[in-house]
Amino acid sequence: MRREEAGARPLLMGIVNLTPDSFSDGGLFVEPQAAIDHAKRLIDDGADWLDLGAESSRPGAAPLPEEQELARLLPVLRACVKLGVPISVDTYKPGVMRAAITEGAAMINDIWGFRQPGALDAVAHATVKLCVMHMQRDPQTMQEAPRYGDVVTEVREFLRERIAALHAAGVAQNRIVIDPGFGFGKTVEHNLDLLRHLREFETLGVPVLVGLSRKSTIAKILGHGAEKSASDRLHGSVAAALIAAQRGARILRVHDVAATRDALAVWHAVRT
Repeated sequence: MRREEAGARPLLMGIVNLTPDSFSDGGLFVEPQAAIDHAKRLIDDGADWLDLGAESSRPGAAPLPEEQELARLLPVLRACVKLGVPISVDTYKPGVMRAAITEGAAMINDIWGFRQPGALDAVAHATVKLCVMHMQRDPQTMQEAPRYGDVVTEVREFLRERIAALHAAGVAQNRIVIDPGFGFGKTVEHNLDLLRHLREFETLGVPVLVGLSRKSTIAKILGHGAEKSASDRLHGSVAAALIAAQRGARILRVHDVAATRDALAVWHAVRT
């Protein structure tokens, strides 16, 4: 993972949503050239990685047929792999995983944690990194009264089991990244508990990725009503990213790369 292995600031993963219905910027980058231009801006702002997503995983989102996901993804992916930073592809479909790897993706970021039939087979013998995320239930139902006995313990043990499944399929430890899945089947208090205890995930021995950028938890903490847009969550999102960095996150998946970069630069200057 380059920089974070040397003990420096976390890596910044800039989000490029290719969907018409994502919660924050859905529809802004549906046209391939608009998405490519946005990717270039994120790199200019300091993104170390780009994360391309062609199917929305917001609460209540409907599944997208594989051929539509590929049609959205591949033109942008082909252009972005030439931009000089590694590309992560956010998908849970084995066919999309294979196509993305063939086209040069450096990571597969799976909200299902490679639990879909065929997913492990699609990635096990490649060389790309694999981000395993926790999600309770599925995007259609995950925010319908999510419950845990102990959210930190249950999420950590789920991720431990998925790491073991990857190992059993032949995946080396240094290919694995984990994501506690903020907002994926969690209440605000669940998300806050996970952030408070993020250090506990370091015991799993792999880098931790955190994605809190612009999520509804931020809006609820800030007291934002329906009149506020997701882009109004900038300052809260930067604060959450900084807290995650202080608690050991190695990769921060963010919409606002420049603002997050500046906050991290000040934090890193003080700690070093």
